[in-house]
Amino acid sequence: MTIHCLGSINVDHVHRLPHFPAPGETLQDTGYAVGLGGKGTNQAIAAHRAGGDVRLIGAVGADGGWARERVAETGLSLDAIAAVEAATGHAVIYVDAGGENQIVIHGGANRAIPAAHVDAALAAAAPGDWWLTQNETNAVVESTRAAKARGLRTAHACAPFDAEAARAVLPHIDLLAVNEGEAAALATHLGVTPETIPVPALLMTLGARGAVWRGNGETVAVDAFPAEAVDTTGAGDTFTGYALAGLDAGLPVAEALRRASAAAALAVARPGAAAAIPTRDEVDVFLKEHA
Repeated sequence: MTIHCLGSINVDHVHRLPHFPAPGETLQDTGYAVGLGGKGTNQAIAAHRAGGDVRLIGAVGADGGWARERVAETGLSLDAIAAVEAATGHAVIYVDAGGENQIVIHGGANRAIPAAHVDAALAAAAPGDWWLTQNETNAVVESTRAAKARGLRTAHACAPFDAEAARAVLPHIDLLAVNEGEAAALATHLGVTPETIPVPALLMTLGARGAVWRGNGETVAVDAFPAEAVDTTGAGDTFTGYALAGLDAGLPVAEALRRASAAAALAVARPGAAAAIPTRDEVDVFLKEHA
């Protein structure tokens, strides 16, 4: 089946720092790079490199030529990327010496995807396909509701976290992807425990402790692979994209999550977001080495 990703497309401005700045502090960076990013783009690329049939649906502004070229280089089609009046989305990313990050995003075109454009993408989807969203675009709730009504399987990555946005989309999703902190915050907002968040399936990443899946009456836990972190930007997106591609391919949950964990371990050992996402062959080699 096809994974249709209504997703953000960002130009990432990455500054490497000795440490994160304190309030009022000015720091000289130790490195600077520009790369392709956005949670939607990262997840779409990860699912594509995992072997999935993926369609990225989004928007860029008149300044978005560079971003379109980078998306095309990944092998994803540009057919469902609209041109809008708003500026192309971008992110300013600080990465400290330990590989941790702080990120500020500007939504821009990601928050101005035309409704007609989303409707056309939905019309091209087939029952049984996946509809994947994150909280970096407009039309998340409306498109997910419509996708569900058309017989698509629906998945939502609950980031950047917003409790009310998550509550609004919950009734329409089959799979919720969150990290441990997001799960705790959402559970508190809903007055439940993380284990009882009301979704058919919950995929929760636990950082260095791995990840856990709860759904269809089963709980599956996988360990994280050891990795020396260079840049954690996009690691969660890599995990989500690989996991969803594995599930779409019919892999058992444990195998899909193990492959996703391997992909995330490879990603954190490299700089950048989209550029750090490994290919399926690289994951195969990694798993053989860590059998």
